[in-house]
Amino acid sequence: MRFTIEQRHLTDVTGKPVSEDRALSFHACDANDADDAVRLFVGGHSAEVIGNVLRFPGFQAIATMRSAEGVFTLQVAPASQQMAR
Repeated sequence: MRFTIEQRHLTDVTGKPVSEDRALSFHACDANDADDAVRLFVGGHSAEVIGNVLRFPGFQAIATMRSAEGVFTLQVAPASQQMAR
């Protein structure tokens, strides 16, 4: 299943808020479920999940990620595209 991951940059490494012009990006990820999508995305960015992954009905999830660039929230939802085979 293909997922869209909305990555919102919250703070930089010093804990200061990030300016709005570069705070939001979108990514695609192929995974079995929303948990796998979070795990694959976080692992691919050499990051770690802070706290728990919050799961919602319909293959959706929200997580907080910390990496060398700062702290981010991730919102995971099914994408309209199918996986390429």
